[in-house]
Amino acid sequence: MASEFEQYRVLFDSLEWQSPIQGARFKAFRSGTKQLRLVEFISEFVEPDWCEKGHIGYVIQGELEIDFHGHLVRYPEGSGIFIPSGSASGHKGHSITPKVLLFLVEDI
Repeated sequence: MASEFEQYRVLFDSLEWQSPIQGARFKAFRSGTKQLRLVEFISEFVEPDWCEKGHIGYVIQGELEIDFHGHLVRYPEGSGIFIPSGSASGHKGHSITPKVLLFLVEDI
């Protein structure tokens, strides 16, 4: 018999990958105004537009570089990510390693 608290567990292995753009894919769990995303970028990924969404997360595998309008910041494996939403923190991510795996918590 499953506990009512099983709903609080997210099984990413049971979620389908979604590929909205070449070189990037993600699995998402949404509840209310929040989502959890497991995101994978490969080195061929090119972000077409500046993202102004906020992101809180963790680099699980690989190394990511984020361009904040010309200011490059590297996020090696084990780094936390905290980017507030808004145009002042507009950004584009790029995988430095062949693959980057991120865990993100975001508002939707």
